[in-house]
Amino acid sequence: MAGPNIARRPAPAPSPNVNTQEPSDLLENKLAQLRSLTWICYGGGIDWHDGAGPQHLDNVLWLVADLALETEELHQRSEAARLAGR
Repeated sequence: MAGPNIARRPAPAPSPNVNTQEPSDLLENKLAQLRSLTWICYGGGIDWHDGAGPQHLDNVLWLVADLALETEELHQRSEAARLAGR
């Protein structure tokens, strides 16, 4: 008999287009991400399955998704500027 399958909550999607969000919302999002990153780096006795662990892990995955998206956008802008300068 197979054991129970426990699914984690899906990670948050990257932040929507930052140009349409209020600055206070953007700031709140970044603070939540940074708080979770700090908690994961320095939190002692992290319980990844209960308590605040899953939420912090989701926030860090959200941060990584945002950084990847922002990096891709910066790369595209950089390439466009480089090609325009030829």
